[in-house]
Amino acid sequence: MKLIEIYIHEVTRRLPEKNRDDIALELESTIEDMLPEDYTETDVKSVLEKLGSPVKLASSYRDRPMHLIGPRYFDVYVSLLKMIVPIAAVVTFIAMIGEYFIGYQGEEALINVILDIVGFGIWRIIDVSIQTFFWFTLVFAIIERVDKRTDDQPLTTSLSKWTPDDLKQIAYIPKKKAISKFEVFGGLMWTAIWVTLYFYANQLLGIYIGRNEGLEFVIPALNQDVLLRYWPVVLLVACLEIAIALVKLIKGQWTKRLATYNTALQLFSTIVFTIIIVNPNIFNHEFITYLTNLFSMNGNPFKTWLVLTIIISYIITAAISVYDGYRKANLR
Repeated sequence: MKLIEIYIHEVTRRLPEKNRDDIALELESTIEDMLPEDYTETDVKSVLEKLGSPVKLASSYRDRPMHLIGPRYFDVYVSLLKMIVPIAAVVTFIAMIGEYFIGYQGEEALINVILDIVGFGIWRIIDVSIQTFFWFTLVFAIIERVDKRTDDQPLTTSLSKWTPDDLKQIAYIPKKKAISKFEVFGGLMWTAIWVTLYFYANQLLGIYIGRNEGLEFVIPALNQDVLLRYWPVVLLVACLEIAIALVKLIKGQWTKRLATYNTALQLFSTIVFTIIIVNPNIFNHEFITYLTNLFSMNGNPFKTWLVLTIIISYIITAAISVYDGYRKANLR
Protein backbone atom coordinates (compact mmCIF):
# COMPACT_ATOMS: atom_id res chain seq x y z
CA MET A 1 0.00 0.00 0.00
CA LYS A 2 2.93 2.29 0.67
CA LEU A 3 3.97 2.18 -2.99
CA ILE A 4 0.48 3.35 -4.00
CA GLU A 5 0.59 6.28 -1.55
CA ILE A 6 4.02 7.35 -2.77
CA TYR A 7 2.92 7.07 -6.41
CA ILE A 8 -0.21 9.18 -5.80
CA HIS A 9 1.87 11.74 -3.93
CA GLU A 10 4.38 11.95 -6.81
CA VAL A 11 1.53 12.59 -9.22
CA THR A 12 -0.44 15.13 -7.18
CA ARG A 13 2.54 17.21 -6.05
CA ARG A 14 3.01 18.23 -9.67
CA LEU A 15 -0.58 19.51 -9.92
CA PRO A 16 -2.24 22.75 -8.74
CA GLU A 17 -3.01 22.54 -5.04
CA LYS A 18 -6.77 23.07 -5.47
CA ASN A 19 -7.09 19.89 -7.57
CA ARG A 20 -4.83 17.59 -5.63
CA ASP A 21 -7.35 16.02 -3.23
CA ASP A 22 -9.94 15.23 -5.90
CA ILE A 23 -7.38 13.75 -8.27
CA ALA A 24 -5.77 11.75 -5.43
CA LEU A 25 -9.13 10.14 -4.59
CA GLU A 26 -9.85 9.47 -8.27
CA LEU A 27 -6.43 7.95 -8.83
CA GLU A 28 -6.66 5.82 -5.68
CA SER A 29 -10.03 4.47 -6.83
CA THR A 30 -8.63 3.71 -10.29
CA ILE A 31 -5.70 1.78 -8.86
CA GLU A 32 -7.94 -0.23 -6.51
CA ASP A 33 -10.20 -1.18 -9.44
CA MET A 34 -7.17 -2.43 -11.37
CA LEU A 35 -5.88 -4.58 -8.48
CA PRO A 36 -7.18 -8.06 -7.61
CA GLU A 37 -8.79 -8.70 -4.20
CA ASP A 38 -5.80 -10.27 -2.53
CA TYR A 39 -3.08 -8.33 -4.29
CA THR A 40 0.60 -8.56 -3.65
CA GLU A 41 3.41 -6.10 -4.08
CA THR A 42 4.07 -7.64 -7.49
CA ASP A 43 0.47 -6.83 -8.51
CA VAL A 44 0.89 -3.24 -7.31
CA LYS A 45 4.08 -2.81 -9.31
CA SER A 46 2.36 -4.23 -12.41
CA VAL A 47 -0.54 -1.76 -12.12
CA LEU A 48 1.76 1.21 -11.49
CA GLU A 49 3.84 0.19 -14.48
CA LYS A 50 0.69 0.24 -16.64
CA LEU A 51 -0.17 3.74 -15.38
CA GLY A 52 3.31 4.89 -16.31
CA SER A 53 5.63 7.54 -14.94
CA PRO A 54 4.08 9.92 -12.36
CA VAL A 55 5.44 12.82 -14.41
CA LYS A 56 3.62 11.71 -17.56
CA LEU A 57 0.42 10.90 -15.69
CA ALA A 58 0.48 14.28 -13.94
CA SER A 59 0.81 16.05 -17.29
CA SER A 60 -2.43 14.40 -18.47
CA TYR A 61 -4.28 16.09 -15.59
CA ARG A 62 -2.87 19.54 -16.27
CA ASP A 63 -4.65 22.09 -18.46
CA ARG A 64 -1.33 23.30 -19.94
CA PRO A 65 1.64 21.42 -21.38
CA MET A 66 4.69 20.62 -19.28
CA HIS A 67 6.98 21.01 -22.26
CA LEU A 68 8.14 24.30 -23.74
CA ILE A 69 7.22 23.42 -27.34
CA GLY A 70 5.38 20.18 -27.95
CA PRO A 71 5.20 17.80 -30.91
CA ARG A 72 2.27 19.72 -32.46
CA TYR A 73 4.34 22.83 -33.19
CA PHE A 74 7.91 21.58 -32.91
CA ASP A 75 8.51 20.77 -36.59
CA VAL A 76 7.03 24.13 -37.70
CA TYR A 77 9.14 25.88 -35.05
CA VAL A 78 12.40 24.24 -36.19
CA SER A 79 11.68 24.77 -39.90
CA LEU A 80 10.93 28.49 -39.49
CA LEU A 81 13.84 28.97 -37.10
CA LYS A 82 16.29 27.50 -39.63
CA MET A 83 15.04 29.97 -42.22
CA ILE A 84 14.71 33.12 -40.08
CA VAL A 85 17.96 33.01 -38.07
CA PRO A 86 20.29 33.00 -41.13
CA ILE A 87 18.26 35.79 -42.76
CA ALA A 88 18.42 37.90 -39.59
CA ALA A 89 22.18 37.28 -39.31
CA VAL A 90 22.91 38.29 -42.93
CA VAL A 91 20.65 41.37 -42.79
CA THR A 92 22.33 42.43 -39.55
CA PHE A 93 25.82 42.06 -41.01
CA ILE A 94 24.95 43.96 -44.19
CA ALA A 95 23.28 46.73 -42.14
CA MET A 96 26.36 46.99 -39.94
CA ILE A 97 28.59 47.35 -43.02
CA GLY A 98 26.35 50.18 -44.21
CA GLU A 99 26.52 51.90 -40.80
CA TYR A 100 30.31 51.77 -40.75
CA PHE A 101 30.81 53.14 -44.23
CA ILE A 102 28.12 55.82 -43.99
CA GLY A 103 29.82 57.14 -40.87
CA TYR A 104 33.34 56.69 -42.22
CA GLN A 105 35.19 60.02 -42.30
CA GLY A 106 38.54 58.84 -43.63
CA GLU A 107 40.32 59.36 -40.30
CA GLU A 108 41.30 55.69 -40.05
CA ALA A 109 42.68 53.30 -42.62
CA LEU A 110 39.78 51.48 -44.16
CA ILE A 111 41.49 48.11 -43.74
CA ASN A 112 41.39 48.69 -39.98
CA VAL A 113 37.68 49.47 -40.27
CA ILE A 114 37.22 46.21 -42.17
CA LEU A 115 38.96 44.29 -39.39
CA ASP A 116 36.69 46.01 -36.85
CA ILE A 117 33.66 45.07 -38.92
CA VAL A 118 34.70 41.41 -38.98
CA GLY A 119 35.29 41.38 -35.22
CA PHE A 120 32.15 43.26 -34.20
CA GLY A 121 30.18 41.56 -36.98
CA ILE A 122 30.73 38.12 -35.49
CA TRP A 123 29.53 39.29 -32.08
CA ARG A 124 26.59 41.16 -33.59
CA ILE A 125 25.54 38.07 -35.55
CA ILE A 126 25.78 35.92 -32.41
CA ASP A 127 23.78 38.50 -30.44
CA VAL A 128 21.04 38.78 -33.08
CA SER A 129 20.88 35.00 -33.49
CA ILE A 130 20.43 34.53 -29.74
CA GLN A 131 17.77 37.24 -29.56
CA THR A 132 15.94 35.84 -32.58
CA PHE A 133 16.05 32.37 -31.05
CA PHE A 134 14.76 33.68 -27.70
CA TRP A 135 11.83 35.72 -29.03
CA PHE A 136 10.90 33.10 -31.62
CA THR A 137 10.90 30.40 -28.95
CA LEU A 138 8.85 32.63 -26.62
CA VAL A 139 6.21 33.20 -29.32
CA PHE A 140 5.83 29.47 -29.96
CA ALA A 141 5.78 28.70 -26.23
CA ILE A 142 2.87 31.15 -25.84
CA ILE A 143 1.07 29.63 -28.84
CA GLU A 144 1.56 26.19 -27.27
CA ARG A 145 -0.15 27.30 -24.06
CA VAL A 146 -2.93 29.29 -25.68
CA ASP A 147 -3.90 26.35 -27.89
CA LYS A 148 -6.25 24.22 -25.76
CA ARG A 149 -6.61 21.41 -28.28
CA THR A 150 -5.44 18.03 -27.01
CA ASP A 151 -4.50 16.72 -30.44
CA ASP A 152 -0.72 16.43 -30.53
CA GLN A 153 -0.41 15.53 -34.22
CA PRO A 154 2.39 17.62 -35.79
CA LEU A 155 1.27 20.51 -37.98
CA THR A 156 2.66 21.38 -41.39
CA THR A 157 4.34 24.70 -42.10
CA SER A 158 0.91 26.01 -43.19
CA LEU A 159 -0.32 25.27 -39.61
CA SER A 160 -2.77 22.62 -40.80
CA LYS A 161 -2.98 18.89 -40.19
CA TRP A 162 -0.93 16.70 -42.44
CA THR A 163 -2.72 14.86 -45.25
CA PRO A 164 -1.37 12.71 -48.10
CA ASP A 165 -2.21 15.59 -50.45
CA ASP A 166 0.59 17.59 -48.82
CA LEU A 167 3.07 15.27 -50.50
CA LYS A 168 2.02 16.66 -53.89
CA GLN A 169 3.26 20.11 -52.83
CA ILE A 170 6.71 18.83 -51.88
CA ALA A 171 9.23 18.81 -54.68
CA TYR A 172 11.76 16.04 -54.36
CA ILE A 173 15.19 17.62 -54.55
CA PRO A 174 18.18 15.32 -55.15
CA LYS A 175 21.00 16.15 -52.80
CA LYS A 176 23.45 16.88 -55.65
CA LYS A 177 21.05 19.41 -57.24
CA ALA A 178 20.07 21.14 -54.00
CA ILE A 179 21.04 24.75 -53.34
CA SER A 180 22.02 25.18 -49.71
CA LYS A 181 21.09 28.26 -47.70
CA PHE A 182 24.81 28.73 -47.10
CA GLU A 183 25.30 29.11 -50.86
CA VAL A 184 22.43 31.63 -51.10
CA PHE A 185 23.53 33.80 -48.19
CA GLY A 186 27.16 33.45 -49.19
CA GLY A 187 26.20 34.92 -52.57
CA LEU A 188 24.36 37.79 -50.91
CA MET A 189 27.35 38.42 -48.66
CA TRP A 190 29.72 38.47 -51.65
CA THR A 191 27.48 40.98 -53.44
CA ALA A 192 27.59 43.26 -50.39
CA ILE A 193 31.38 42.95 -50.24
CA TRP A 194 32.15 43.70 -53.88
CA VAL A 195 29.67 46.60 -54.02
CA THR A 196 31.40 48.08 -50.98
CA LEU A 197 34.81 47.56 -52.58
CA TYR A 198 33.62 49.20 -55.80
CA PHE A 199 32.17 52.36 -54.29
CA TYR A 200 34.99 52.76 -51.74
CA ALA A 201 37.85 51.55 -53.96
CA ASN A 202 39.88 54.73 -53.49
CA GLN A 203 39.84 54.13 -49.72
CA LEU A 204 40.19 50.38 -49.64
CA LEU A 205 42.03 48.96 -52.64
CA GLY A 206 45.66 49.97 -52.98
CA ILE A 207 49.00 50.05 -51.23
CA TYR A 208 49.19 49.76 -47.45
CA ILE A 209 52.28 50.45 -45.35
CA GLY A 210 52.70 49.12 -41.84
CA ARG A 211 53.03 51.75 -39.12
CA ASN A 212 53.30 51.51 -35.36
CA GLU A 213 49.61 52.32 -35.04
CA GLY A 214 48.64 49.79 -37.73
CA LEU A 215 48.30 49.68 -41.49
CA GLU A 216 48.18 53.01 -43.28
CA PHE A 217 46.57 53.40 -46.70
CA VAL A 218 48.96 55.39 -48.90
CA ILE A 219 48.19 54.87 -52.61
CA PRO A 220 44.77 53.98 -54.07
CA ALA A 221 44.86 51.43 -56.88
CA LEU A 222 41.84 52.65 -58.85
CA ASN A 223 40.52 55.98 -60.04
CA GLN A 224 37.23 56.49 -58.18
CA ASP A 225 35.95 59.10 -60.63
CA VAL A 226 36.18 56.58 -63.47
CA LEU A 227 34.43 53.90 -61.42
CA LEU A 228 31.55 56.22 -60.54
CA ARG A 229 30.83 56.83 -64.23
CA TYR A 230 29.53 53.27 -64.45
CA TRP A 231 27.53 53.23 -61.22
CA PRO A 232 24.05 52.70 -62.81
CA VAL A 233 25.08 49.54 -64.66
CA VAL A 234 27.06 48.31 -61.65
CA LEU A 235 24.01 48.66 -59.41
CA LEU A 236 22.01 46.79 -62.06
CA VAL A 237 24.46 43.89 -61.85
CA ALA A 238 24.18 43.93 -58.05
CA CYS A 239 20.36 43.89 -58.23
CA LEU A 240 20.44 40.99 -60.69
CA GLU A 241 22.74 39.04 -58.36
CA ILE A 242 20.34 39.64 -55.46
CA ALA A 243 17.41 38.54 -57.65
CA ILE A 244 19.24 35.33 -58.63
CA ALA A 245 19.99 34.63 -54.95
CA LEU A 246 16.31 35.02 -54.03
CA VAL A 247 15.29 32.71 -56.88
CA LYS A 248 17.79 30.14 -55.61
CA LEU A 249 16.30 30.44 -52.12
CA ILE A 250 12.76 29.89 -53.45
CA LYS A 251 13.58 27.10 -55.90
CA GLY A 252 15.98 25.26 -53.62
CA GLN A 253 17.57 23.39 -56.53
CA TRP A 254 19.35 23.97 -59.81
CA THR A 255 17.14 23.84 -62.91
CA LYS A 256 17.99 24.45 -66.55
CA ARG A 257 16.08 27.72 -66.48
CA LEU A 258 17.96 28.89 -63.37
CA ALA A 259 21.26 27.83 -64.96
CA THR A 260 20.33 29.87 -68.05
CA TYR A 261 19.55 32.93 -65.91
CA ASN A 262 22.89 32.47 -64.17
CA THR A 263 24.67 32.22 -67.54
CA ALA A 264 23.03 35.44 -68.75
CA LEU A 265 24.05 37.20 -65.53
CA GLN A 266 27.65 35.96 -65.75
CA LEU A 267 27.89 37.03 -69.39
CA PHE A 268 26.42 40.46 -68.68
CA SER A 269 28.61 41.07 -65.61
CA THR A 270 31.71 39.92 -67.52
CA ILE A 271 31.01 42.41 -70.33
CA VAL A 272 30.43 45.22 -67.81
CA PHE A 273 33.55 44.34 -65.83
CA THR A 274 35.67 44.13 -68.99
CA ILE A 275 34.48 47.52 -70.24
CA ILE A 276 35.36 49.08 -66.88
CA ILE A 277 38.75 47.44 -66.46
CA VAL A 278 40.00 48.24 -70.00
CA ASN A 279 39.36 51.94 -69.46
CA PRO A 280 42.86 53.48 -69.84
CA ASN A 281 42.32 55.72 -66.80
CA ILE A 282 40.98 53.05 -64.44
CA PHE A 283 44.28 52.57 -62.58
CA ASN A 284 45.86 55.29 -60.51
CA HIS A 285 49.12 56.41 -62.13
CA GLU A 286 50.96 56.42 -58.77
CA PHE A 287 49.84 52.86 -58.11
CA ILE A 288 51.21 51.60 -61.45
CA THR A 289 54.45 53.53 -60.90
CA TYR A 290 54.89 52.04 -57.44
CA LEU A 291 54.40 48.47 -58.70
CA THR A 292 56.62 48.86 -61.77
CA ASN A 293 59.41 50.20 -59.57
CA LEU A 294 58.83 47.37 -57.13
CA PHE A 295 59.06 44.67 -59.80
CA SER A 296 61.52 46.56 -62.03
CA MET A 297 59.23 46.46 -65.04
CA ASN A 298 58.23 48.89 -67.77
CA GLY A 299 54.96 50.70 -67.06
CA ASN A 300 52.88 49.93 -70.18
CA PRO A 301 53.67 46.18 -70.46
CA PHE A 302 53.03 45.77 -66.75
CA LYS A 303 49.69 47.57 -67.00
CA THR A 304 48.66 45.42 -69.98
CA TRP A 305 49.69 42.27 -68.13
CA LEU A 306 47.73 43.34 -65.04
CA VAL A 307 44.56 44.08 -67.03
CA LEU A 308 44.73 40.79 -68.93
CA THR A 309 45.37 38.82 -65.72
CA ILE A 310 42.35 40.37 -64.02
CA ILE A 311 40.06 39.84 -67.04
CA ILE A 312 41.16 36.22 -67.56
CA SER A 313 40.69 35.46 -63.84
CA TYR A 314 37.18 36.95 -63.95
CA ILE A 315 36.27 34.99 -67.09
CA ILE A 316 37.53 31.73 -65.57
CA THR A 317 35.48 32.34 -62.41
CA ALA A 318 32.36 33.13 -64.45
CA ALA A 319 32.89 30.05 -66.63
CA ILE A 320 33.19 27.81 -63.57
CA SER A 321 29.92 29.24 -62.22
CA VAL A 322 28.14 28.62 -65.54
CA TYR A 323 29.52 25.09 -65.87
CA ASP A 324 28.65 24.20 -62.28
CA GLY A 325 25.09 25.48 -62.72
CA TYR A 326 24.40 23.43 -65.85
CA ARG A 327 26.16 20.38 -64.42
CA LYS A 328 23.93 20.34 -61.35
CA ALA A 329 20.81 21.16 -63.38
CA ASN A 330 21.40 18.12 -65.62
CA LEU A 331 21.90 15.66 -62.76
CA ARG A 332 19.27 12.95 -62.37
